[in-house]
Amino acid sequence: MRMSDIVGSLDLSIYTQIALVLFVGVFAAVLARTYSRRQRAEMTRAARLPLADDDRNDRR
Repeated sequence: MRMSDIVGSLDLSIYTQIALVLFVGVFAAVLARTYSRRQRAEMTRAARLPLADDDRNDRR
């Protein structure tokens, strides 16, 4: 039995379905973490970082 016969007989469509399920699961987890009330203060602080004055740079 040759390798091309083995690979040719494999049904690879299951891998696309597994990848889709994993993607949807990770996407749902990211959405849940982003919109959870517990993370709201952390997200607000992170959103203000680019506008915050950085006192550490002035001390150099």
